[in-house]
Amino acid sequence: MAAYQPCTVEPHPNQSDWITLNMGPQHPSTHGVLRMILQLDGEIVRQVELVIGYLHRSMEKMAENVRYPHFIIECDRADYVANYHYEAAYVRAVEELAGIVPTPRAQFIRTICLEFDRIQSHLVWLGTYGLDLGALNAFWYGFRERERILDLLQELTGVRMHPNYFRFGGVKADLTPDFERKALALCDLLAGKVDEYESFLSQSDTFVMRTQGVGAMSREMAIDWGVTGPNARASGLDFDQRRDEPYFAYGELEFEVPVRPEGDCYARYAVRLEEIRQSVRLIRQALDQLPQGPVIPAGLEKGYQFLVHPNGEHYAHVEGPRGEIGIYLIGDGTTFPYRVKMRSPCFQNLSVLPELMRDCLIADCVAINGSLDLVMGCVDR
Repeated sequence: MAAYQPCTVEPHPNQSDWITLNMGPQHPSTHGVLRMILQLDGEIVRQVELVIGYLHRSMEKMAENVRYPHFIIECDRADYVANYHYEAAYVRAVEELAGIVPTPRAQFIRTICLEFDRIQSHLVWLGTYGLDLGALNAFWYGFRERERILDLLQELTGVRMHPNYFRFGGVKADLTPDFERKALALCDLLAGKVDEYESFLSQSDTFVMRTQGVGAMSREMAIDWGVTGPNARASGLDFDQRRDEPYFAYGELEFEVPVRPEGDCYARYAVRLEEIRQSVRLIRQALDQLPQGPVIPAGLEKGYQFLVHPNGEHYAHVEGPRGEIGIYLIGDGTTFPYRVKMRSPCFQNLSVLPELMRDCLIADCVAINGSLDLVMGCVDR
């Protein structure tokens, strides 16, 4: 754990009665080991200093000391709420640098996994955000459907978390015989459940009052701070890599990108709800268009991926549940990466937090921080 760091925020010279309040790193509403040092003028937050690093594990340095295939499982530990997306970014970077072309069937299977991963990640956010704002039912209802998604993915990969499922050129194993039927049934279930979530949150006076107009982020602010994903789209930034820079099977599927102009906590909630609906739509199309054939190219089956030896440098990225996940990779022609740099969406999204919290109420800190959907493993790596 990182060593204790004293506050470095100097009180305003004309406000000697300001007090310092530590929120975290054990506070439940910080959603991980995040420490926020608040400078308070009564109930008003005047300045915020963020202290991170409690969960730093030197993942990027670890990547340089293992062969390319061995780092796939480590990617699962970066964002442990959306394991498949970090795998996808890393695998894509290696493939594009090494000239490996994934099989068509594997591209669709990857897309299906990523969209189920996006839904279950959004459900974790929905449930915990409900707890932050006093809506206990959101937690129980959201996790109820998340369990069904994890059960389905467990049939495919063998585990609930840290699947280690993607491979260079494809995936570890083909779909199970009942996967398509169960996936379609789950999509039918999820389509109705999203309306249920919306009914007991959007119609809650408490939830609406604590989110509408709170923590507003302009489109310009999102661009300046490098905010991506649902947080940026809730501020009017109409960009989604799946649509604008398609990868895997996304270029063959149709979906809409939800965008809202308000930029407040409620807009971020509404965008994520609509993204769940669009993910269900994407999964149905991918299952309907799923091609036949192998799930990994010949010559890259189990035991032969050690022969991968990229040479050069490349950056690849995917649209994760929290924004752009990027991998900058340098290969020197050996079976070990020379350099791996992770672009964390949560780190960029976290950076804007002091701006959003300035001059807000203490209670609003909880609403604003939770609305950004931060995962500290993704921040610290």
